[in-house]
Amino acid sequence: MSTLRRFLKDTVIYGIAAVLPRAINILLVNLHTSTLQSAKYYAENTQYFVYAAYINALLTYGMETAFFRFFTKEKEKGKVISTSFVALFTTTLIFLILALFYSNELSVFFGFENPIYLQILILVTTFDTLMVVPFAYLRVMNRPIKFTFYKIFNILVYALFNLYFLLYVPYAVKNHGYIPVFFLNYYNEYPLVIFIFIANLIASLSTFALLLPVFFKFSFKFDSRLLYKMLKYGLPLMIGNLAFITNENLDKLLIGNMLGKEDMGIYSACYKLGVFMTLYIMAFRLGAEPYFFNNEKKKNSKQTYATILNWFTIIGALFMVIIVVFIDFFAGILLGKEEYFQALAIVPIILLANLFLGISYNLSVWYKLTDKTRYGMYFSVIAALITIGINIIFIPVIGYMASAWATLIAYGFIMTASFFIGKRHFPVPYPIKKILSYLFIGILLSGISYIYFRGNYLMSFILLIVFLSYTFFNEKHELQNIFKK
Repeated sequence: MSTLRRFLKDTVIYGIAAVLPRAINILLVNLHTSTLQSAKYYAENTQYFVYAAYINALLTYGMETAFFRFFTKEKEKGKVISTSFVALFTTTLIFLILALFYSNELSVFFGFENPIYLQILILVTTFDTLMVVPFAYLRVMNRPIKFTFYKIFNILVYALFNLYFLLYVPYAVKNHGYIPVFFLNYYNEYPLVIFIFIANLIASLSTFALLLPVFFKFSFKFDSRLLYKMLKYGLPLMIGNLAFITNENLDKLLIGNMLGKEDMGIYSACYKLGVFMTLYIMAFRLGAEPYFFNNEKKKNSKQTYATILNWFTIIGALFMVIIVVFIDFFAGILLGKEEYFQALAIVPIILLANLFLGISYNLSVWYKLTDKTRYGMYFSVIAALITIGINIIFIPVIGYMASAWATLIAYGFIMTASFFIGKRHFPVPYPIKKILSYLFIGILLSGISYIYFRGNYLMSFILLIVFLSYTFFNEKHELQNIFKK
């Protein structure tokens, strides 16, 4: 099996672990928008998960990627595993105690309607952080099936309890069905949105319990010098990750503050349509990150990286075209109430922005393999400043469209800066002309469809065939090499 085919196989397996949970999450959007009383409550749901992203980034402080890097570099693999876990366990335990003790004050600071929302979030992020090293261990030990099983189990528990709380419980209340007193009290006292948070907690706790056998494989040795090196590598990644979360999520908080919770909920729901591209990127990252580290010393590694980026761009542009040409179809399935449709114009912009982001992940191989992760931090911080500036200046002028354009410009900057600076430090023979041609034709066909033929599914299909034909014409020899036995 060729190196590229092996990479594609691993990406597909890990992609199931990434795509299926996110896909189920997307399908739950309709359930949430249909059952929550208004877009205001969907905004509260969005706020909860935005803060979850920030807390997770702080609690893991770049240790996951540092784990992969030092697992391949260090001779004593067990020491890398145990040092990573002991460090994360200690800092997470401190966070849990302090955050719960000050939860009332923190809930006011972060704008939560009730302290219990934040208390649930604290517990969820605690369990999720403790599972980082076990999940990374499964990936680095090439156990994709186990990894995928645990991830799918987590999302299925979450989805089932969403259905139970949001559909069955209201039905049972009206029809005098059986409900545990504990849940009935919550139903009478709190808005339905709290049940989404409770489902999240049950899923995290259940997955943590299921992963316990993996924990017992770890020894509890601690190497402070190794931790110092891992922190030196990982902390810039944490800052970059926080900046990325700012690029991805701060717009929603700013829209809520500047335009109101209703607009925040509408924007956030339509933004979910861009998650199709995020699914693809996440699947790619799960397979690519260990692959890049494990194959850096192979003879043709740089040529392989170039080929991977070319195909990543092709498939990403194809996703963009498919979603845009059938945008009303996807919106009808996922968004539920028509009040959310008014922000659909952001979707093509967000899709392209996420494609730029995915390309930048490919390009980031140079600073991860040369241990110059500070550059990733620089790019993300500057992009975050761009995001903040454009949102603050232009939201009052053009509303939430400013947030979509800010995301595109920020991710476009990261992609461009990573490419040009990477050329000097770690030159890779990327087929730039081909990559730009796929981006151009993808943008062109998407724009033609959205502006002139929206809702015309015959033309949508024709435009899709045009993209596929162009790809086949340019890549027919490479396709034969990939699929030949």
